[in-house]
Amino acid sequence: MQKIGFAEALDSIVASDPRYQRDTYVFLRDALDFTTKQQKKVKGATVRHVTGPELLDGVRQYALNEFGPMVMTVFDNWGVHSCEDIGNMVFNLIDAGIFGKTEEDSIEDFKNVYDFEEAFVKPFAPAKPATVKSSTEVSAQKSV
Repeated sequence: MQKIGFAEALDSIVASDPRYQRDTYVFLRDALDFTTKQQKKVKGATVRHVTGPELLDGVRQYALNEFGPMVMTVFDNWGVHSCEDIGNMVFNLIDAGIFGKTEEDSIEDFKNVYDFEEAFVKPFAPAKPATVKSSTEVSAQKSV
């Protein structure tokens, strides 16, 4: 059996599951590379299997680095709205023979790991200003 290349696998995946754009899968592959490099730096270990939650953390970090405050706009354009969408793409890549999995890996590993709003919008939200006391409050405090 001839091994299928990444480009050919993407053609097949996008044809059979048009929910996610081709660029999304390229991003996911790059996010996996980023994740394994980060793990290698932190743990000093050789590249090993990445779990669903580890990959999702890598996706979060990589997306914030790559797209900054535009992450949600890019993901919305790609049809990615939750961790479950990332899981669906991972399992599409597994089914195509591009990503591997262990017996412990499950689509459930990608459910409700983090909220996209918290992960991708909050880091760029302006800090809430300190509450400014009105002049009447200040006057009332001075006269007490």
